[in-house]
Amino acid sequence: QVQLVESGGGLVQAGGSLRLSCAASGRTFNRYAMGWFRQAPGKERELVAAISWSGGNTYYADSVKGRYTISSDNAQNTVYLQMTSLKPEDAAVYYCAAGWRTAMGVLLPSYWGQGTQVTVSS
Repeated sequence: QVQLVESGGGLVQAGGSLRLSCAASGRTFNRYAMGWFRQAPGKERELVAAISWSGGNTYYADSVKGRYTISSDNAQNTVYLQMTSLKPEDAAVYYCAAGWRTAMGVLLPSYWGQGTQVTVSS
């Protein structure tokens, strides 16, 4: 079993930055790939970024490439999502997830965090 707790969400102006953190715990945490999904009202949950368990491989959705950076600190069992140049359309509840990566780098989640709200004002 893996437990995930997100933090770092909040309100930011368009063009600003936020860093989300996901603290993971569980006996087999370091066997899983990690990632961030987001869900805006009325929309489906979508994968934003993912990282392999080793940290050597990353995946980004086209909509965030060049603006978001996913990273991991295995010593701290924490995954981060640095978000820059935020746009109003980035506003959503962001969820941390642990699971398995496909050959294309897409994360198939097995565990979810509770989510953290990101609001971007225009």
